[in-house]
Amino acid sequence: MEPIVDVRNLSYSYEDGTLALDDVSLKLFPGETLGLLGANGSGKTTLALHLNGLLHGSGMVTICGLEAVKANLAAIRRKVGLVFQESDDQLFMPSVLEDVSFGPLNLGYSETEALAAARKALSQVGMNGAAGKAPYHLSAGEKKRVAIAGVLAMDPEILVLDEPTTYLDPPTQHGLAELLSVLPQPKVLVTHDIAFVRRLATRAVFLEKGKVAGEGTVDEVVEHFHWWGPQVPRSL
Repeated sequence: MEPIVDVRNLSYSYEDGTLALDDVSLKLFPGETLGLLGANGSGKTTLALHLNGLLHGSGMVTICGLEAVKANLAAIRRKVGLVFQESDDQLFMPSVLEDVSFGPLNLGYSETEALAAARKALSQVGMNGAAGKAPYHLSAGEKKRVAIAGVLAMDPEILVLDEPTTYLDPPTQHGLAELLSVLPQPKVLVTHDIAFVRRLATRAVFLEKGKVAGEGTVDEVVEHFHWWGPQVPRSL
């Protein structure tokens, strides 16, 4: 089976000289959910930002057969839906419906098409009743669902979610896991939350100081690296 995401020998340094990624290689296959684990500063978010071309390092990143170079970035960003850790970074329009339709409009949809795509996406995430609300009136969990809807409205082939459980209480995390489990797109979950990623991921990759230190099932990675994340006690 051909990978839908293929990262080969990727390295990236920030302007201050910090080496964030050091010869990273990984693959995401159709139908799977990949957990991307590691401590703060291990390079997880930097890697996620390479998957839709927001950052570009040395090495090769291929998405759905397209190399992540300048000529392909518009197509790649239609294929990869990136959900940021901070929902407020994605929600900025006066109403939920306007916010979710913003992406399709930018892709060239007519207003009618964009609104239809937005309503469909809001229904997918269980937020169709909030279409007329202002995003800042929503709870953290509702904002996360609307942010996901904004990505789904553009019909991506891959979902990348950066720390999706941040600010969410356990019941809301449970509901989010149920939602993600029924979405058909292959997913990359960048997370500290072992309990959450255990529910969803078919495989995990562990980053350490910008390198891939190991991969396997979530339990294999957790046990091998004795890494339980900041939110999960060792006794679990």
